[in-house]
Amino acid sequence: MTALLEVEGLTAGYGEVDIVHDVTLRCDAGEIVAVLGRNGAGKSTFLLAVGGALRRASGIVRIGGRLVGGPTYRRARSLIGLLPEGRSVFPSLTTKANLEVGGIDVGAALDLFPELRSRLTIRAGLLSGGEQQMLSLARAMLRKPRVLLLDELSFGLAPVVSQRMCEALRGYAKEHGICVVLVEQQMLSAQQVADRAVIMSDGAFVLEMPIAELARRRAEIERLYLGEAVLERPAPA
Repeated sequence: MTALLEVEGLTAGYGEVDIVHDVTLRCDAGEIVAVLGRNGAGKSTFLLAVGGALRRASGIVRIGGRLVGGPTYRRARSLIGLLPEGRSVFPSLTTKANLEVGGIDVGAALDLFPELRSRLTIRAGLLSGGEQQMLSLARAMLRKPRVLLLDELSFGLAPVVSQRMCEALRGYAKEHGICVVLVEQQMLSAQQVADRAVIMSDGAFVLEMPIAELARRRAEIERLYLGEAVLERPAPA
């Protein structure tokens, strides 16, 4: 059975320097895959390369069995949504205008995040960090991508806010059959929302497991984050 998202042999980086090396990933419709690893592991580079925001030295990306390529705006037409790290809002526009400029139905956004109802006339730059992230996520999801790429969704947020967004994301992905690839450093956030985890180290995927196994192997994975354990890459066949 063909996965909704297929990334094969992806090598990518900045300028002439490759950061991600020969990475392969598959994600099914309705599945959420968390990509975990410490700072500098290559997680964001991988996500940006799949989304078309970075140079790709080699490898292919398919959605629904069809090759996609080119810059981010072209991949958006192929129904890839990319939400990079940080708050992706227009700070001088109101919350309502931020939704409307993206062609998003305001009522649908409020169904996802009723917390924004009282903030519609407030400039987005004056929203709390959690409210800004809810606004960004609502806009990304309601553009109805087939594949959604999210970088550090829970960064800097209170646990209760992170959990709230994870619940909304998981419900929407399952209901609408989208594939979500979520870059995270926080294992707890990944465990709340993901179906499967992939561990990245030195630009390569070194472990892959169901999310339940991640919880059982938490101590081992945390040692990997802290650099106290090294997982060797398999030798070439």
